[in-house]
Amino acid sequence: MAPLNVLMVGTGEYTTGFVGGGMSGSDKKIGVVALTLFDLRRRGKVGTLSMCGTTGTKFPAIHFSGPRILKAAINALSPGDAVTIFTPDTTHYPIALYAIQRGIHVLITKPAVKHLVEHQELIRESRKNKVLVFIEHHKRFDPAYADARARAKTLGEFNYFYSYMSQPKSQLETFKAWAGRDSDVSYYLNSHYVDICESMVQDYRPVRITASGSRGTAEDLGCVAGTEDTISLLVEWQKRDEPARKATGMYTQQAGRLLSVRACIQINMASKGEIRVDKARRGYDVAEDSQGQLMWYNPFYMKYAPDEEGNFNGQTGYGYISFEKFVDAVAALKAGRVTLDDLDKRGLPTLKNTIATTAILEAGRRSLDEGKSVEIVQDVDGGLNLR
Repeated sequence: MAPLNVLMVGTGEYTTGFVGGGMSGSDKKIGVVALTLFDLRRRGKVGTLSMCGTTGTKFPAIHFSGPRILKAAINALSPGDAVTIFTPDTTHYPIALYAIQRGIHVLITKPAVKHLVEHQELIRESRKNKVLVFIEHHKRFDPAYADARARAKTLGEFNYFYSYMSQPKSQLETFKAWAGRDSDVSYYLNSHYVDICESMVQDYRPVRITASGSRGTAEDLGCVAGTEDTISLLVEWQKRDEPARKATGMYTQQAGRLLSVRACIQINMASKGEIRVDKARRGYDVAEDSQGQLMWYNPFYMKYAPDEEGNFNGQTGYGYISFEKFVDAVAALKAGRVTLDDLDKRGLPTLKNTIATTAILEAGRRSLDEGKSVEIVQDVDGGLNLR
């Protein structure tokens, strides 16, 4: 079988490492998406690569610009090819839908989409067109969380889940083009740990969300008035086949931390035990004159140091693995070795396996805007609605 051809839609920090016309100041200086796909091409798993974005000066030879050219770039693919979508949250749905309806497999950065109705429509269209839609929730492949998810199955009933993650204040410079306008820090960061929780407790469903947020720092740095620095989501979970059994999830994300650190602590407690995963820095820091500060790197996510022959050597990073899982799943699907249902059952971050995360994130946004709790209800056909 010929290797998978891939169009990369979006050429910003995550794809190329470029932000604001120059190299990112984060730990993704040379990007993730393009580097990973270039290496997968070297390994024979990926074929022709192309890029499409809104700023055509980054890669003039291979770059497209503008919505009509975006459609032309997708039209240039053949059914069975793939696209990766690393663009602002509000654009995920129309780009993914256009690709799906043309028989193109899709990988979308988190969050999948902003609205529950969009998520459910993509599920219907992906089934209709027999294509895989995979959400790049890379933390599912972090060995700490993967191991915790397996161990949690032996700890009895879901009881309580707590997560906290912060990003440095400087990251708000990257966010301010869209933060408070098109999306918020909950969609960008809470999506990580809401998804981890969803993957751990699939026999539970979220039923009520209450959100709160703080403001001030983001506005001081140029974000629009009303942009939240911190958003906390309080989620009531209910066991699917035993409605009287309830659990609580608390997810807090902060994008205005004063120190330039990335810190996240996740605690999962169950009726017969407790699991704690402390992800803060992982004990690896570097003092760099060029940065003017102490930097914390995570080579377990993406390792940029080359091997002894000078080749990329980050194949074991969970950021890389999430892309390889998608490429391998598409290959197996095209070869007839698996079905879309089989891939759902494997616990991969497919549309079906991430719908609760979209419901929680939208409900959280509504709760902030409306100043009240929002319920997630299930209709007789199994669909979800917010009220």
